[in-house]
Amino acid sequence: MDTLMREDLLANKVEAVSSLLISIELNYAPACFACSFGIEDMVLVDLICKHAPKIEVFTLDTGRLPQETYELIQKVKERYARPVNIYFPETQNVETYVEKHGPNGFYESVALRKECCRIRKVEPLKRALAGKKAWITGVRRGQSVTRKDLSLSKWDVDHKLQKFNPLIEWSEDEVWDYVRRFDLPYNTLYNQGYASIGCAPCTRAITIGEDIRAGRWWWEDAATKECGLHLKRLSIG
Repeated sequence: MDTLMREDLLANKVEAVSSLLISIELNYAPACFACSFGIEDMVLVDLICKHAPKIEVFTLDTGRLPQETYELIQKVKERYARPVNIYFPETQNVETYVEKHGPNGFYESVALRKECCRIRKVEPLKRALAGKKAWITGVRRGQSVTRKDLSLSKWDVDHKLQKFNPLIEWSEDEVWDYVRRFDLPYNTLYNQGYASIGCAPCTRAITIGEDIRAGRWWWEDAATKECGLHLKRLSIG
């Protein structure tokens, strides 16, 4: 694909996402964007701030995020001069888990890892989505085998609101093209070989040829690599 064609294709996709965000802001208020500060999320933060600023931007601080992620959160707040609402896990739930299983019990089994994700991500997400009519994510089909069947928009039966994945059909190259074109801030861990960034103890850099999410929960089978936020069962009907 030549450069001009590539630029035209990206421009069309940007226009489509911008229009969708404007429609969400208008028809699904109050709506929110669940931002994990991955590279895809930087595209959506930029487009929301430009075209649909009434959409809330929030993040889930698990208490185990890399320092680079915290630095990026601060950069985003300064660049766009808007708040990023932060939701934390319930202290008692974290303390009980650590008391029973230790601070890194999630390495011992898939069940314990998913329980840690439930405490640190899934439960705070429920509080973040309470009272909302729609939520937006940076999920793409190309990210993993567990996401290849997700759609642009579906009714989320668990949270009882509409879920949108505006970048669902974007390629990784298109995401990076947008970030570079508008000189967006991004997590510096990407410069160290990371391709998907979550909690520090559950994320590592990948090597050439590995799947984009190979660095997430690398000790597990690819079919189990979800934290519970974006399972297909959450978006049926």
